[in-house]
Amino acid sequence: MRELGYVEGGNLVIEWRFAGGEIARLPALAAELVKLKVDVIVAGATPPIGAAQQATTTIPIVMAAANDPVGSGFVASLGRPGGNITGLSMLSADLSPKLVDLLLSIAPKVPRVAILVNPRNSSNAAILENLQAAIRRATAISLPVDAATAQEIENAFSRMSQQNAAAVVVAPDTLFVEQRQQIADLATRYRLPSMFSFREHVEAGGLISYGDHLADSYRRAATYVDRIFKGAKPGDLPVELSTKLELFINRGTARTLGLTIPADLLALADEVIE
Repeated sequence: MRELGYVEGGNLVIEWRFAGGEIARLPALAAELVKLKVDVIVAGATPPIGAAQQATTTIPIVMAAANDPVGSGFVASLGRPGGNITGLSMLSADLSPKLVDLLLSIAPKVPRVAILVNPRNSSNAAILENLQAAIRRATAISLPVDAATAQEIENAFSRMSQQNAAAVVVAPDTLFVEQRQQIADLATRYRLPSMFSFREHVEAGGLISYGDHLADSYRRAATYVDRIFKGAKPGDLPVELSTKLELFINRGTARTLGLTIPADLLALADEVIE
């Protein structure tokens, strides 16, 4: 927003609200923003976008990182959103086959792959379906495991161990990003090669990620806010697909798990963490 000429405390006021991973708090937080009569609401993932949608049909809502905005009912179509919502659509659901391929290129003999999903995130249903199909094609067994709180994440990894999971794919979700250190530590404790959509997980100690650049998505969301401030209607602004994908690998974690990263995969990585 600064690059676009806005100065917080000058010509811009930002009302921050965070749920701390507690999705149940989102409706109340969205209602607070509506009561304040803000000019635009920026929401960074499917659950907060949904809460904002329920709170208002008139205040413009900009999606900074939505996995499946059409399937989630946020917009009528990407080209013609209609209504009061527009912004960025991520490719996470469509990347599911690639995530499985990358994981199995490092751990090629895993027979059972756990999939960690948040049942309170409506976009995770499509992602789960795509991941299961990709795992089936790889002749492995998928093991969906739900978690919607930090404690449930702990319990989820225990269930993965009981089900003899040999690797885990973590669906993109705000809670999972916030709990990235916990998830990375649990994956290491249970010796599970781990696959993610966001680099933040790998920086915390996860094994590998391939997906959208979250910071780039938020930067691009600022252009939507600017256009709306200048009079554009959100329903007339086409939803853009994310364009910046990146591959992160944590070779230190691979060594801890006794895995060797193929040289050709290392060469493709945007960053290798030692």
